[in-house]
Amino acid sequence: MHVQDWLETVPAVSIYALVGLVIGLESLGIPLPGEIILVSAALLSSQHSGINPVILGACASLGAIVGDSIGYAIGRKGGRPLLAWLGAKFPKHFSEGHVATAERSFQKWGMWAVFFGRFIALLRIFAGPLAGVLRMPYWKFLTANVLGGVIWAGGTTAVIYYVGVVAESWLKRFSWLGLVAALLIGLASMLIVRRKAKKATAERAATEAEPVAAPAAE
Repeated sequence: MHVQDWLETVPAVSIYALVGLVIGLESLGIPLPGEIILVSAALLSSQHSGINPVILGACASLGAIVGDSIGYAIGRKGGRPLLAWLGAKFPKHFSEGHVATAERSFQKWGMWAVFFGRFIALLRIFAGPLAGVLRMPYWKFLTANVLGGVIWAGGTTAVIYYVGVVAESWLKRFSWLGLVAALLIGLASMLIVRRKAKKATAERAATEAEPVAAPAAE
């Protein structure tokens, strides 16, 4: 059975729950394809009258907000040892370079790093835990978290849904193009972040390698 056909047999409530759960876990700090799941579900809602795009967007937003909030609480309690543990478990996502890049973004932009981090695939998993580790005031985190979660999840759902409605007959044949576009956007974001991470790692290594000047003799 084709994946699209199989998805159409799944109850709508299961789609809502799956989207909210995957996005929530990704926002909590677990590397999962939340954006791809959301794009797939939004595209399906444009072709399946039983899936309400408003409810879908609301579930995605709720998952993003709750997941980020749990990640914040875990990061605030675990501190930097948590980042070290995550680096050992997920070296591709929580390497020293990636953490250094994310940390510099937080130090430079503050709460806006949480907001804009929602739109970048790799940074999405850092926002909650790192904001907690850096002890960002919760009201600032919550404001950026809610705004970013609603605009990202709701906006993505709306855009993909209306594109699907306008081009329904075309997308029924080539629905995979929506997934390819999401993958390319996510890959581009990841490559940019990795490049910055490598640069941050090289700069840190160069700084640590600089000899310490000897104190002047009196």
